[in-house]
Amino acid sequence: MNRQERERSILGQLMEGNLPSFLRKLVPVKLSYEVARGKTLLATIFVMPEYLAIGSDSDFLRIPMNFHTATAIADRLGFVLPTRKIVDAIYDQSAGRFTPQPLPAGPQMTSTEYYRKHNAMIDQQSRTRGFPLGELVAGHKKDVVLTNHLRYRPDRIAIYGWHRAVGQPIQPLSTVHGANYADYSHGIRLVGKMAMIEGRLRSVYDILQDSLLASVLSDEGAIHLSPALSNA
Repeated sequence: MNRQERERSILGQLMEGNLPSFLRKLVPVKLSYEVARGKTLLATIFVMPEYLAIGSDSDFLRIPMNFHTATAIADRLGFVLPTRKIVDAIYDQSAGRFTPQPLPAGPQMTSTEYYRKHNAMIDQQSRTRGFPLGELVAGHKKDVVLTNHLRYRPDRIAIYGWHRAVGQPIQPLSTVHGANYADYSHGIRLVGKMAMIEGRLRSVYDILQDSLLASVLSDEGAIHLSPALSNA
């Protein structure tokens, strides 16, 4: 397949429900922000324990995809993409942390063969370390994220993460690649659209666009999303 055919196939497979059952069981992640001395905002979000994958629990491929495909899947399945702060919180609270395993750079980075090769490396490390399916894990891919940078560069994809340790991501926030780009190192971590904040459920999109609440989920303050994303 060429890249466009592959993206259409990824979208089609996931819309047909071809994803591991363990990804359907979300895991809570807690975040906080001190708004004033003695006053802290607390929120709980609910995330997929692993990166989005195609296949069954016994045979699955963690599947990179471009920004258009990722946002379409998040919208149709009722999820959102994470922010940089959410990615950090997921890594910090993960029960299993992988050691990043970069592959040699080059045009092959976008190939399906590289997708499969990197996935096999992650599987091997998971078996060696005894990470059970459904456990919150992180550190094995970069995340595709939401950021205010996309407000000014809507034709780009934003990536961040691939942590070596808490506070040590290999990949700083970047929008260097176009929205149609995807390579083996990218992962799609879906976050439930509803969060528990101050004792009640609120839309993650509403929180991110609220100047008073956004900092509990974002280290950029309020995220001013494009109309396509904010209405998703």
